[in-house]
Amino acid sequence: MSSMAFSSVFSAPLHTLSQANKLNFTPNSVYPVTGSIVSSIKTNFGSSKSAFFQHGFSLPSSNLSGFLLKSSSFSTISARAATEKSIYDFTVKDIDRNDVSLSKFKGKILLIVNVASKCGLTTSNYKELSHIYEKYKTQGFEILAFPCNQFGGQEPGSNPEIKQFACTRFKAEFPIFDKVDVNGPTTAPVYQFLKSNAGGLLGDLIKWNFEKFLVDKNGKVVQRYPPTTSPFQIEKDIQKLLAA
Repeated sequence: MSSMAFSSVFSAPLHTLSQANKLNFTPNSVYPVTGSIVSSIKTNFGSSKSAFFQHGFSLPSSNLSGFLLKSSSFSTISARAATEKSIYDFTVKDIDRNDVSLSKFKGKILLIVNVASKCGLTTSNYKELSHIYEKYKTQGFEILAFPCNQFGGQEPGSNPEIKQFACTRFKAEFPIFDKVDVNGPTTAPVYQFLKSNAGGLLGDLIKWNFEKFLVDKNGKVVQRYPPTTSPFQIEKDIQKLLAA
């Protein structure tokens, strides 16, 4: 991620410098608060072999107009996902490669997270996720964790290795699913749905490990949180949805 340096630090960064270091970002790669600042970014993003291209981003040219991800396959997936009515319309594979229909979670509040084992945010997030899951799992709350290796190659292990890491080191009891892509033309359909229903900064791109989506009892995305928003900071929103 360090080779994906923008030309300057924006005037309204989402993360503080210390948070950026925790994410393994360089100061020049802190992303801005609003997508409108995109026009001020210089267009020298590097070659197609650069880190910017290797972490799930797809830029057809150095011109920022290409930032809209115009590949036909990507557009097809996006259009299909956008027509889905809720999160329950998707079937995914769990960490053991078994099919799981997300309809099994109907009526529950869901926190969906792209996780990684070797990130600066790993320990704090897994600990807090496990704590919140234990606290609310009997009240109709579930956490769905999707491993992803698109950010700094920080989830390189096999599915069995990821499962052992999460369940042994952090005693994670919430569902962990098959490793997926969350950006680019091979984005998992469930993530196309999540992003199309809660567009983020710089468009729909997931920015880093541990970005979070909160889904209500009807399978609708109600909130999206950046990677540095801790699970404990989301607890009040979870409580409100559980009480609704």
